[in-house]
Amino acid sequence: MPNDVPRTIGIIMDGNRRFAKENGLPTLEGHRRGYAKLKEVKDWCRAAGVRNLIVYAFSTENWKRTEEEVGYLMRLLTLALVEITEEAKKTGTRIVILGERARFAPDMRATIARAEVETQSGAEFTIGVALSYGGRAEILDAVKRIPQEKFTTLTEEEFSALLWTKDIPDPDLILRTSGEERLSGFLPWQSVYSELVFTKTLWPALTREEFDGILADYARRQRRFGK
Repeated sequence: MPNDVPRTIGIIMDGNRRFAKENGLPTLEGHRRGYAKLKEVKDWCRAAGVRNLIVYAFSTENWKRTEEEVGYLMRLLTLALVEITEEAKKTGTRIVILGERARFAPDMRATIARAEVETQSGAEFTIGVALSYGGRAEILDAVKRIPQEKFTTLTEEEFSALLWTKDIPDPDLILRTSGEERLSGFLPWQSVYSELVFTKTLWPALTREEFDGILADYARRQRRFGK
C-alpha cells in the first residue's frame, strides 16, 4: 500500500442531531441518515485502499441522553450490526467492537458477539465500532489487567496489546465532522501520532468529494513522528 494512503482511519461521526435540526427532520431521522453515511464512507475507504476504519458510534457519555433517544440508538445499532455483519461475511470484512459491553442489554451483547465471531476470518478490511466507548475507560480497563509481575517492566507494545483496539493498527488519520475541534475521549493512547482533520461539515452531509480531498491533504503531509 502506498505511504500516502492511511492504513487506518478513525472517524468521530458528529453532527447527526444538528443535521436533522437544520433540515427540519426529527432527531432520530438524523441518526438514521448518519448510519446511511457510514455505509457510504466504508465503501469510500475500501476504494481508496484504506485497510482499517474505526468509528466512534456511541460514547460512554451518550448514555446520558434522553431515554427515547438512547432506546432508538440501541435499536438502530442492533439492526446496523446485523446488516453490516451479513455484508461483511460476503466482502472479507472483520468487525471488532470496542467498548464497555456489560452496559448493553443481553440481546445487544449477543448481536455484538455474533458479529465478531461470524466475521473473524475477514482479511480484506477491518471496521472497529466504538460502542459505549471512552478512552479513559479503555486505559483503566487495560491497567487493571496488567499482570502484577509486569508492572515495572511493561513496554508500550505490551500495554497496547491490552487495549480494546489490540487487533487494529493505530489510526494514521482521525477525522471529526461538525466543526468541533477535539477528540472527546476517542483513542487517546492510539492517536498520539495521528494526523487530525476537523471539518465543519455535519456527518450525514459529508460528500465523496470532500472525503477524497481529505485523503489528498493527508498525502501531502510530512509525518515525522518526533524526528
